[in-house]
Amino acid sequence: MAAEKLRDLSQPIDVGVLDATVAAFYGTGSKEERAAADHILRELQNNPDMWLQVVHILSNTHNLNTKFFALQVLEGVIKYRWNVLPVEQRDGMKNYISDVIVKLSSNEGSFRQERLYVNKLNIILVQILKHEWPARWRSFIPDLVTAAKTSETICENCMAILKLLSEEVFDFSRGEMTQQKIKELKQSLNSEFQLIHELCLYVLSASQRTELIRATLATLHAFLSWIPLGYIFESPLLETLLKFFPVPSYRNLTLQCLTEVAALNFGDFYNVQYVNMYNILMVQLQTVLPTNTNIPNAYTNGSSEEQAFIQNLALFFTSFYKFHIRVLETSQENINSLLIGLEYLINISYVDDTEVFKVCLDYWNSLVLELFEANHNLDNPAATANMMGLQMPLLPGMGDSLGTQLLQRRQLYAGPMSKLRLLMISRMAKPEEVLIVEDENGNIVRETLKDNDVLVQYKIMRETLIYLSHLDHDDTEKQMLKKLSKQLNGEDWTWNNLNTLCWAIGSISGSMMEDQENRFLVMVIRDLLNLCEITKGKDNKAVIASNIMYVVGQYPRFLRAHWKFLKTVVNKLFEFMHETHPGVQDMACDTFLKIVQKCKRKFVLVQVGENEPFVSELLTTLPTTIADLEPHQIHSFYESVGHMIQAEPEASKRDEYLQRLMNLPNQKWAEIIGHARGNVDFLKDQDVIRTVLNILQTNTSAASALGTYFLPQITLIFLDMLNVYKMYSELISSGIAEGGPYASRTSYVKLLRSVKRETLKLIETFLDKAEDQPQIGKQFVPPMMDPVLGDYARNLPDARESEVLSLFATIINKYKSAMIDDVPCIFEAVFQCTLEMITKNFEDYPEHRLKFFSLLRAIATHCFQALILLSPEQLKLVMDSVMWAFRHTERNIAETGLILLLEMLKNFQNSEFCNQFYRSYFVLIVQEIFAVLTDTFHKPGFKLHVLVLQHLFCLVESGSLTEPLWDAATVSYPYPNNGMFVREYTIKLLGASFPNIPASEVTKFVNGLFESRTDLSTFKNHIRDFLVQSKEFSAQDNKDLYAEEAAAQKERERQRMLSIPGLIAPNEIQDEMVDS
Repeated sequence: MAAEKLRDLSQPIDVGVLDATVAAFYGTGSKEERAAADHILRELQNNPDMWLQVVHILSNTHNLNTKFFALQVLEGVIKYRWNVLPVEQRDGMKNYISDVIVKLSSNEGSFRQERLYVNKLNIILVQILKHEWPARWRSFIPDLVTAAKTSETICENCMAILKLLSEEVFDFSRGEMTQQKIKELKQSLNSEFQLIHELCLYVLSASQRTELIRATLATLHAFLSWIPLGYIFESPLLETLLKFFPVPSYRNLTLQCLTEVAALNFGDFYNVQYVNMYNILMVQLQTVLPTNTNIPNAYTNGSSEEQAFIQNLALFFTSFYKFHIRVLETSQENINSLLIGLEYLINISYVDDTEVFKVCLDYWNSLVLELFEANHNLDNPAATANMMGLQMPLLPGMGDSLGTQLLQRRQLYAGPMSKLRLLMISRMAKPEEVLIVEDENGNIVRETLKDNDVLVQYKIMRETLIYLSHLDHDDTEKQMLKKLSKQLNGEDWTWNNLNTLCWAIGSISGSMMEDQENRFLVMVIRDLLNLCEITKGKDNKAVIASNIMYVVGQYPRFLRAHWKFLKTVVNKLFEFMHETHPGVQDMACDTFLKIVQKCKRKFVLVQVGENEPFVSELLTTLPTTIADLEPHQIHSFYESVGHMIQAEPEASKRDEYLQRLMNLPNQKWAEIIGHARGNVDFLKDQDVIRTVLNILQTNTSAASALGTYFLPQITLIFLDMLNVYKMYSELISSGIAEGGPYASRTSYVKLLRSVKRETLKLIETFLDKAEDQPQIGKQFVPPMMDPVLGDYARNLPDARESEVLSLFATIINKYKSAMIDDVPCIFEAVFQCTLEMITKNFEDYPEHRLKFFSLLRAIATHCFQALILLSPEQLKLVMDSVMWAFRHTERNIAETGLILLLEMLKNFQNSEFCNQFYRSYFVLIVQEIFAVLTDTFHKPGFKLHVLVLQHLFCLVESGSLTEPLWDAATVSYPYPNNGMFVREYTIKLLGASFPNIPASEVTKFVNGLFESRTDLSTFKNHIRDFLVQSKEFSAQDNKDLYAEEAAAQKERERQRMLSIPGLIAPNEIQDEMVDS
């Protein structure tokens, strides 16, 4: 009954009943009552006439939740339908909201009591302003300022409204409003700022009311980043702000305002004011926070206000120095003041708080980069030599040249930089390779989860330390060795101190000259090995072992140059492989692999004073070395040895090493196959299946390292392996057929499937890594046709392995057009049956989905002719599946679908079937792309959506399509050309999809697309603006629409890093290292 009463909106709504419904929704009644109330409220919210009741509801209810419900309804109308409402309705609503705000905020009691409600009304008012101001509400700012002068509480609320307006226009507008609208609002705010400025100054000089002063400071903080500079520097504003700094209740807000001013950067015009501001603040700061304060302790024990003060102080210093540090380098007095500030910042950097440290670290990184680049880019030899740590006298005739200035500047910062080195070494973050960590109970354990924040922090700290090392190698070395000696004599020994020190030593690899690096490392490794010997306790030994492994893994250049050290290190790793402490064996295997990849040639040569190459010695003792390792560690070990063997240039030796390496698994394999020949049921035993799996995994690991050279081994087991595959596949199918869908989840079936998957993975790994051997494809693909492809087609959907799809995608990507004759067979076996599995919904068989589209992409790229030969029905299947892919909400699948579509569009454009193809699919593709472009689930695909549309619009205007795209049977109007037809069609399509956008706007948008089709960035911006207008994209995160610009920036950064020694770690550089 109540619901019926509420639904009838032809008369004023019964507010009492609405209150009761809202109360039921938020109440503690039964689940059914809440669901019923939710249903009614949703219905009302979706009713287009409901908003007309808002004023009536707000005037008659005392319930805050009901008021919020009414305002929510109103907010929807303002966001999406405001511009189509009649003028009198818009003005009525605008005036009503303004009046309520003034009424509630004019009286201290109601303003405090109704604070939440007033805040929400302010937000509504600002949403209205985004549409009405400046064009239809010119007097808004003067009206607001006049109202503010009538009472202190109204003034406080006006400040809140101005702050919201500034944030809406300057901070949150990207993707919410069109670029034109943002520009208009910014200009209006700028031109009317004088009134606001006068109001703020008036309040700060005349008011005694704490809340009002705080609100004014908060509003100023929002405005300072964009107002015309004269209002800051040519008015009493800065003086006024600095007066508030010593007062505790305003200190944080004032500091935030000063930080905004510090972050402005418009040339040298206001340098005097900046120096003045800095110096006055430093004098006040030394009273508030004396220089001898232990800031980290004060922070730990401080109140939240005091902690916020330290954080704001860090932000102030970093912003000021980032843009204005040069103005403090001009006189001795300013330099003293600067050094005191840097000292404060270094002390704040020791505060145990991630956010505070991030702020400091970002600045230190940019400062040392600037100091480093000034020296690095200077072509004069004195500065360069000095930078490399070679003390060369200044050249005669340099006088006061740039070089001298640079050296003076470096000397000025030498003290703070030395302290900064100590900070970086003491607080170094954990690198990714380190697997051994201390848990919250103080135990040493294996790390289970990677912490991405720590990895990001490590990357920035490592980069900073490398620049610091380049600025003064000797100081870096001295500080590191001093800290290490304190570890040895026990003065400074803790797990954390040793860890951060070793992570710092590892992180500067590649930055020193080779001679200095060699000398330094000999001492480091010797000391660490000593420490390992003299320290007692399992946990202590595990920490030291982890650090030794990390450091040696970072210095391949050193190990390659010193065979004795390399051999000692590898033997030490073999020792650690018997150490059962969690994480130690894993790290030993990882480090072994890393070292072998960078030094593999060393292990196949006969070194001085030895009888045989190390690899041969290792293969003899292999069974004992791996005796205590887990299966996954053994696989890693086999991969490492595979890399060594791959470096052996002589084929006969290589084959002999491979045979010795695979001896253990091959004996086991021969034994199993022998038993199976006598009695095939032997293969059904679970332990046997596990052994088969383990043998295959060991083969895959070796194959991934050996590539082509793995041929003799795979040939040995290939046919038997396919027989086992076929047999296990039949077992799985019969198991699922008898036991139903649950059978596929039993451990037995899962184990059998693991063997099938590993077989496919082994073949795929080998074929993928085998280089320049086209005959290998011909040798291995035909025998697989029935056991693998035929088996896939015959199996039940639940028993099909998605790896079959990726294996054939790899084969086609590898052997390209040589596979064209096999495509029909592949198509026949996998296409129809896989599509049936994946098109029922968007969730089932996620692995098959992605791999299916990767296979399709491989065929379209390398065997396009095979697609042309498909029947129209089969091609329709392909096109449907591509469209189905890019409609997918799973990002990878949608992206693969779009890339595939783009390749097919280009290939068909250049084929003789161009007209035929586009007649069938042009209109459909336009329709489908606009559908995903304008819904909110497919934003990550934005860049590719734009490229597809650009391709289609360019194509239709290029004249390549000689036949009409429209169907003459259904379209009576004969268009002069395809361009006109596509224009009309697109306008109709978008007009129907977005009734809220006027027809003139839609036409303007479509014409704009055709005009800007040849200029991608204009074309893209044009579409972005339309998406904002379509209102589907507002109030959401739109960074995906700007993803491409971000990626280009990333690549430029990588190129810069490659040019500085050590910035990209020696073990991360992909090229084959000089390893002779």
